[in-house]
Amino acid sequence: MDVGSTAFILAATMAVALMVPGLALFYGGMVGSRSVLNMIMMVFGAVAVVGVLWTLFGFSAVFGNSYGGLGLLGDVTEYLGLGDVVAGDEAAALPPALVAVFQALFAVITTALIAGAVSDRVRFGPWLLFTGLWAALVYFPVAHWVFAFDSADGSVQGGWIANTLGAVDFAGGTAVHINAGVAALALVLVVGKRTGWPRQARPNNLPLVALGAGILWFGWFGFNGGSALAAGNSASVVMLTTFNATCAAILAWLLVERLRDGHATTLGGMSGAIAGLVAITPACGAVTPLGALAVGAIAGAVCPLAITLKYRFGYDDALDVVGVHLVGGVVGTLLVGLFGSAEAPSGKAGLFYGGGFGLLGTQAVAVVAVVGYSFLVSLLIALVVKHTVGLRASKEGELAGHDLTEHAEVAYDLEGGVHTPGSGPTPEAVIASAERLVAGSVAAPRTGSGTPG
Repeated sequence: MDVGSTAFILAATMAVALMVPGLALFYGGMVGSRSVLNMIMMVFGAVAVVGVLWTLFGFSAVFGNSYGGLGLLGDVTEYLGLGDVVAGDEAAALPPALVAVFQALFAVITTALIAGAVSDRVRFGPWLLFTGLWAALVYFPVAHWVFAFDSADGSVQGGWIANTLGAVDFAGGTAVHINAGVAALALVLVVGKRTGWPRQARPNNLPLVALGAGILWFGWFGFNGGSALAAGNSASVVMLTTFNATCAAILAWLLVERLRDGHATTLGGMSGAIAGLVAITPACGAVTPLGALAVGAIAGAVCPLAITLKYRFGYDDALDVVGVHLVGGVVGTLLVGLFGSAEAPSGKAGLFYGGGFGLLGTQAVAVVAVVGYSFLVSLLIALVVKHTVGLRASKEGELAGHDLTEHAEVAYDLEGGVHTPGSGPTPEAVIASAERLVAGSVAAPRTGSGTPG
């Protein structure tokens, strides 16, 4: 066992774990004040459901020996229940249990990302059902394609994207961001628009958004750097490129806002940071520091333009999961084919570094495969849940806010009155108040930032 690398991945795992509350705060600050707790619970609920499935069969489905050597799905019985990882493996560089928990966090965060697209309109229970089905039928297979590598002796066959196709995806541009982004698109098409869209509630707490973005940035160093699976030069380069791309993306997004709208917003800056982190995720081990600046700048300029497409095409992606994660993931994955350097840890050259068009074509095949599979299966899952238990909340629930109707709580109790457990404002009272305040409490969408508001 490599003690130094084990210590590094332990630290990286703890950093990635912080991304869960970071995402909850980032999303929670962007929704209206009546749905803050519901959004936080959607994130943590998805984490809980997928975490249980990961232990039962998810790790095995991702990292088990591929059925028939086809690279489509790992043997779900190979590590069933994760009992075999307890004993450890002294011959392995990392303890199997550490690899299991590190990759578990990738699974739970990917699934939780989808929540932002459907805020303010889905019921909590059906959302949890969707997350479980989606993880089992979409994330686990796609993660096997991307993250499972063949063993050195050929006894274990991994996923087809990582091995047969040979695409470069260092930390999950396809399996994480494109996968979640296209699933979000499928889900919003099934669920439909929020009541009153495109008018919508203002973000309730921008400092909370900034705090969440900062925590996510911190956790992303563990997410990307830990994907090197060893303490050394590769992890160090990855952390540098992750930092560079994020800085460039913030500036690019703010510049687009300034030129187009006349102002640079806090919300735009935080959205730019996430766009840069998304785009560099597949490319962090493939590009030079200058290449990382280019990847971040391009993502920071493209994503704020991409989010305006929801108004043109009429899909209500509430917190711009499609515009940032799908588009940013596609941009970052494809730019590996342009800015990839043979000197970087991934060791493959793109078009601008003398590698020709071959790598770009490989990256494009990976993108198309994940987009096609994830969209189709996600759409089917959403339709099944919709027509069995139902997905959409009632109009009254939307007006009252999901904090009260789904969880019997409010995020901001400004009255400060005493109460007994289970008491509080009635849904009827909140609905009446909401109807009176709709005209003043909602705003036409702005297109200069990463989220409506």
